[in-house]
Amino acid sequence: MKERPNRLRRCQLAVPGSSEKMMTKAAGLDVDYVFLDLEDAVAPDQKKPARVRIAEALNTLDWGRTTRCVRINDTATPYCYGDIIDVVTAAGANIDVIMVPKVMNAADLLFVDKLLSQLEADLNLPHRIGLECLIEEVEAMMRVEEIAAATPRLEAMIFGVGDYSASQAVPIAEIAANRTYPGDIWHYQRQRMSIACRANRIDYVDGPYPDFNDPDGFREECRRSQILGAVGKWAIHPSQIALAQDVFSPDPEEVARARAMKTAYEDAQRQGLGAVTYEGKMIDVAVIRLVQNTIDRADQIGL
Repeated sequence: MKERPNRLRRCQLAVPGSSEKMMTKAAGLDVDYVFLDLEDAVAPDQKKPARVRIAEALNTLDWGRTTRCVRINDTATPYCYGDIIDVVTAAGANIDVIMVPKVMNAADLLFVDKLLSQLEADLNLPHRIGLECLIEEVEAMMRVEEIAAATPRLEAMIFGVGDYSASQAVPIAEIAANRTYPGDIWHYQRQRMSIACRANRIDYVDGPYPDFNDPDGFREECRRSQILGAVGKWAIHPSQIALAQDVFSPDPEEVARARAMKTAYEDAQRQGLGAVTYEGKMIDVAVIRLVQNTIDRADQIGL
């Protein structure tokens, strides 16, 4: 089994695949991850032409360190198979990930997985294209554990809060700012998805925050999901990139302290001790598991 790539997803920037201007701008931004959209951001009569524009952008623009993703249309539409075949045939060597929206069950992902496997073999692509999926319906939330375990090609799941709100009949005024509900209206969904992702060694990413003129609200939503184990959040506007990448990066002082704690513990182990006191607190193997998460995250980012 091939290992999943270790990708940064602190911020996933949405870019309409029908806009050459926006895709060109996105390639020059210092963002972890960009997905070029064939779904909601593209009108039905522009979906097929957008495939050509996306392939051109992937093949000709310098994306630097940015992970390159294409969001296709969902498997219940007549566009899905053509999105995959056309875009991968034209630009498969320059695609890192395919994002599948409105996944309802494991079978949806297995269809995409099988088609990608055939294309990769036929085109002799140099790498395996990863998969991500959006959980956007109540039926999918009920099957989130099944979906998370569907295929080794799956790298991440994203909470698609907009469509999910419609599916659960949540009032539109509550979506962005929890205006009346006490606490986090999405706590259960975020918690359940984060657990399913961690159990299957994949990433959990939080979905969009619709008001890009509300940086404080966006930062708070980043914080809420990050506390529950999310590795990043969507951005629907470039102004949200720096905010997301900041929240989902560990503080340098926290990183230094985590590494010092690990060093102290390893020194204690060499002396035959199972625990050690550091800054007045006991450090044992359970504590080291916690600080290792911070160290791993810092190593991934390059801190």
